[in-house]
Amino acid sequence: MGQLVDGKWTTDQRRISEKGEYIRSETRFRDWISADGSTDFPAESGRYHLYVSWACPWAHRTLVLRKLKHLEEVITLSVVDYFMQEDGWEFTENAGCIPDMLNGARYIREIYTKADPNYTGRASVPVLWDKEKQTIVNNESREIIRMFDVEFDALGDASVNFCPEHLKEAVEQTIDQIYMPINNGVYRAGFSRSQQAYEEAVIPLFEALDYWDEVLSRQRYLCGDQITEADWCLFTTLIRFDMVYYSHFKCNQRHIYEYPHLWGHLKELYQIPGVSETCQFDHIKGHYYKSHESVNPSRIIPVGPMLQFDAPHGRELF
Repeated sequence: MGQLVDGKWTTDQRRISEKGEYIRSETRFRDWISADGSTDFPAESGRYHLYVSWACPWAHRTLVLRKLKHLEEVITLSVVDYFMQEDGWEFTENAGCIPDMLNGARYIREIYTKADPNYTGRASVPVLWDKEKQTIVNNESREIIRMFDVEFDALGDASVNFCPEHLKEAVEQTIDQIYMPINNGVYRAGFSRSQQAYEEAVIPLFEALDYWDEVLSRQRYLCGDQITEADWCLFTTLIRFDMVYYSHFKCNQRHIYEYPHLWGHLKELYQIPGVSETCQFDHIKGHYYKSHESVNPSRIIPVGPMLQFDAPHGRELF
């Protein structure tokens, strides 16, 4: 795990507080693509390029929205290798990877220094690139999925809307509510360097899972009777939970399949046409178990578990 400092690559370790807490770095590129041309980045077909990893839950969000909004012919794609070594995310020709034919980069960090030669920070995915201005528009997954969802309606499928106006406030609040204890909570637990830091992450994680399982016992989706961006933000964490976070990150109080409503919700979303194509389980398992040597020194990838995401979900009862 490394980062760029004034445009130079350093192989430092993850940010850990004095009490052993994992601290996630903030994203730096936060420009906006607009449908009405009110920003410097108007929505145009073929102008933007998305850099992702199949393994990364934050990048996975953008892949789901790109698929479901029918933007695959509008926004081009490159996919890094799942095995992240000291040089960071790398483009290879291994199975499932799509090399960077646009900028010819070998590592994702080169995309960051092309946008800003003096950039300091993590070279993370997803990255939304503007081919015309030759720069990064945005590297914050939450904002990228909103742009895909709202600003590209004229170029994609406007009939699909995961943030309708009447639910916008609820969607924002729910995404905020699941971020720290669940989306980031699994990492805070897995990368902890003290017992106290681990327990301060893993206990709220399962309290939050308990809470949302209870919510889903009363309504079909997180914000009511319609799938929203909040459901997709939770989905990309839940789909990784039993196969990776439960064992690799010591989030083993319960499996997701032991939560009847979260498990049904996860299966329903997975079974929506096109979504399973974004779930590359070999990349997901390979990345976590091979890349995190400090967590899994042997780098052995477990064979299981065998999870039946295609089994009946029962959510139609709602």
